[in-house]
Amino acid sequence: MARLPSPSRPFTLRFLIRVVTTRVPEPGGGASVRQARRTDLVSIDRIEQASFPQPWPYSAFESYLGEPGFLVADGPTDGEVVGYVVADTIPNNGTPLGHVKDIAVADGHRRRGIGTTLLDRSLAVLSETGATTVKLEVRASNERAISLYEGFGFEHRRTVPGYYGNDDDAFVMVAPLD
Repeated sequence: MARLPSPSRPFTLRFLIRVVTTRVPEPGGGASVRQARRTDLVSIDRIEQASFPQPWPYSAFESYLGEPGFLVADGPTDGEVVGYVVADTIPNNGTPLGHVKDIAVADGHRRRGIGTTLLDRSLAVLSETGATTVKLEVRASNERAISLYEGFGFEHRRTVPGYYGNDDDAFVMVAPLD
């Protein structure tokens, strides 16, 4: 049993206080979202090439210019493109099915809420087109992206073996649009 100090014996309490701070990203990281323009394609391609082992070709982005769901996020200070999303709809038994095809944020701008903002805006665009459901494919090993999508109500529906090549599987995830 521990002895308590007596009133005649002074004692000192020592505490170790450790302050831990976590940077909470501001919504959207201060970026503004708008529809992609032809002048954005070089920046988009640069982000794509740096983000994925099997990137889309430049021409794929060109083909989506003018689509409402092809959005970019401009950086908060200099207006440079720091992220993008490509989303559209495909026919599905008379009701359009939303499809998030590609999303990426430049390496130095990740974990600031930009991806969340881009996904949120693209889902709103898809909803406005009449889609009631949206799907996407995500590399099965990409835990951060899967976590982001689950936060938007996406659920894993099936796995496509070898979808990305080099034995990388894809999770097909689906969410309802409100």
